[in-house]
Amino acid sequence: MTTKYNNVFIEDAYTVCGNYENDGPLSKYFDKKHKKDLYFGEKSWEKAEVHLLKEANENILKKNKLKEQDIDLLISGDLQNQIAASDYMARDFDIPFLGIFEACSTSSEGLIIGSNFIEGKLCKRILVSTSSHNMVSEKQFRNPTEYGTPKPKTATFTATGAVSILLTNKKNKVKIESSTIGKVVDMGTTDVNHMGAVMAPAAGDVIYNHLTDTKRDTSYYDLILTGDLGVYGKEILKDYMLTKYNIELGDNYNDCGTMLYDIKRQPVFAGGSGPVCSGLVNFGYIYKEMLKDKFKRVLIVPTGAIFSPTFTFQKESIPAIANCVSLEVVEWWLIFMPFYFAALYVW
Repeated sequence: MTTKYNNVFIEDAYTVCGNYENDGPLSKYFDKKHKKDLYFGEKSWEKAEVHLLKEANENILKKNKLKEQDIDLLISGDLQNQIAASDYMARDFDIPFLGIFEACSTSSEGLIIGSNFIEGKLCKRILVSTSSHNMVSEKQFRNPTEYGTPKPKTATFTATGAVSILLTNKKNKVKIESSTIGKVVDMGTTDVNHMGAVMAPAAGDVIYNHLTDTKRDTSYYDLILTGDLGVYGKEILKDYMLTKYNIELGDNYNDCGTMLYDIKRQPVFAGGSGPVCSGLVNFGYIYKEMLKDKFKRVLIVPTGAIFSPTFTFQKESIPAIANCVSLEVVEWWLIFMPFYFAALYVW
């Protein structure tokens, strides 16, 4: 299920991070940095996450001098039950709203839905946003952090922050070139503290399908970036791709979960996770470096473990999902070509 786009561009992106993310190696790329507690002036962790999402969406509009009426659609999702953070954020915006959920792969789902709306000429501008909050997610999917529950080294650390991406049909420096929708893959893993093992096969499946559908090999991309497999999941994926598909992921492969934090210095176990983990890396660091031409072609592959604690308590295994979104830099002369021909016509 691969779709190629001709008229979908990223107009801008805005990122908000918490204190752990601010203390990581990519801090300079984030737009708004919270350096103290994780309440952000609110009375609960859940309301704090709503605060982050509102900040991201309000500030991207302000930064681009846009009004709510300039946006055709708001797409957002998060990890709270009933995607509550997105729902409560959206009530403060006078914009048509679609709430989505694919766990830590939510950003890719939003980008694909938004890109199809724009390519189909149903919308001109769309906001795609997502968030996560360490305290909220740990309490919901594992144990409240106040318990001090010991964790194995394979566990990951849920990132705190939010990201908003402004999609448009107007030519810009970075475009959404294509996307591949992934399948739900379940290899029978039941360990909620080893999300890398859960999600790696889903990532491998969709990467293979994307490369097959587009008739490309891994060298086509300057960078292939999976969502948040972490230290161990990253190695599992490399072995999985080589063993099952005879595809070697080389030096142009990395994982957002191993990039967001300084794993040797910060107590984040196997690395970062949560929808905003890949969101911060992809649209803080990667997007801004693409604007500088450091990367020309990047395949982002956010990954999600789409499980319910209720089902895991009933001894069910954990299914996973991943989607591919191909980002490409548009050469400057292609951006200005329509204006050139318009000027010639007038002359």
